[in-house]
Amino acid sequence: MLASPHPTETTEVVVVGAGQSGIAASAHLTRLGIPHLVLEKADVADRWRHGRWDSLVANGPAWHDRFPDMEIPGIGPDEFATKDQMADYFGAFARSVDAPVRTGVEVLSVSRREGASGFLVETSEGTIAAGNVIAATGPFQVPVFPRIIGGDLVPHQIHSAEYRNPDQLPDGGVLVVGAGSSGAQIAEELRAAGRQVHLSVGPHDRPPRSYRGRDFVWWLGVLGKWDATAPDSDHVTIAVSGARGGHTIDFRELAAAGITLVGRTEASAGGALRFADDLQRNITAGDANLLELLAEADAYVEANGLDLPEEHELHELGPLPDCVTDPVRSLDPRAAGITSIIWATGYVQDFSWLRVDAFDGAGRPAHLRGVSTESGIYFLGLPWLSRRGSSFIWGTWHDAMHVADHIATRRRYAQYAPSAQTSPPSQAPSRPAQQLLEEISR
Repeated sequence: MLASPHPTETTEVVVVGAGQSGIAASAHLTRLGIPHLVLEKADVADRWRHGRWDSLVANGPAWHDRFPDMEIPGIGPDEFATKDQMADYFGAFARSVDAPVRTGVEVLSVSRREGASGFLVETSEGTIAAGNVIAATGPFQVPVFPRIIGGDLVPHQIHSAEYRNPDQLPDGGVLVVGAGSSGAQIAEELRAAGRQVHLSVGPHDRPPRSYRGRDFVWWLGVLGKWDATAPDSDHVTIAVSGARGGHTIDFRELAAAGITLVGRTEASAGGALRFADDLQRNITAGDANLLELLAEADAYVEANGLDLPEEHELHELGPLPDCVTDPVRSLDPRAAGITSIIWATGYVQDFSWLRVDAFDGAGRPAHLRGVSTESGIYFLGLPWLSRRGSSFIWGTWHDAMHVADHIATRRRYAQYAPSAQTSPPSQAPSRPAQQLLEEISR
């Protein structure tokens, strides 16, 4: 559908999305006095409230996972907010800054105006002319659902975005594919509910939830790791949990609790599921990541003379469980009683509505710190937008500040006009300044 050439409304900035990134952008645009609209097809922070499982909590403590201008009400700073508390928080913050949010309005397309500056934003409620557009739809857009296992083999298959609680699944065992924060927490919950669980483990980082009395988010801060501008590798899945007051995800403990660990799920053939021969490699690489971070933390404590309690036990990992040293490579799900698969396999971005030249050859947003190569287009909330912390709540706050300041700078250039000269310059010799002052004072 093409954008209408006759907009019914005009504004300087349209922000697409009213999640944490869109609300942060609105706060900074308001601070700078820039007229704007925030368009949201559902409700403020809708992904927090309706796009997560029932028991989800924030992955960082409340002192950290918030905007700097407002605390999360009702919980202590070291507690982990529930998904509903987070949704309520963003709604309250939007009201506190009087964010001009319009909910129930879907953006259908954004395109350049012909013969005029700016963009046409076609929505389900009409067309808006905007000088700038901020795509703040975040990283969780289209669930990745690999179609590698037929429904005839395992009939019930859902993405983690659809998972709510164990009761929604049919009776029987569950294969959880993906062992980052989402997959590991879901596997733990299912096992605690009495389900037989297989957990497919891929490459991951495995930081401690807490070490020497400090949460891992604090350690990433003081060690400068939040400021990294590019990942060390292609695999940056983090296995850490805020559930049950927060705890380190230890795959040895999961195996001891009765969860069968398997390698990456590759395919199905001949009535069986096939797993890669990479389980032990993935587990030991995650262990190495843990020990490396502990060593860096210990060095920081010593270098800065901090009085923090030692925790030698975290360095002692213990033997690998049998399911890791002698892994299952092929499994008949029917014989194993597996009736459901939960794909905790992440998301891909969808900017098909953004019909501008703002993408590279691979279809990824082309930008520098959220400022697109297409003048007037901006991105917020993407992983590694400017640094490691960009997709986190506090990180997107600072990225939004940069984007809003960039818009304000362009706005000053656009509004500039040379000073008007009221009369042509005189060709007569100028009189001494003192004489002019005397004449004015008479």
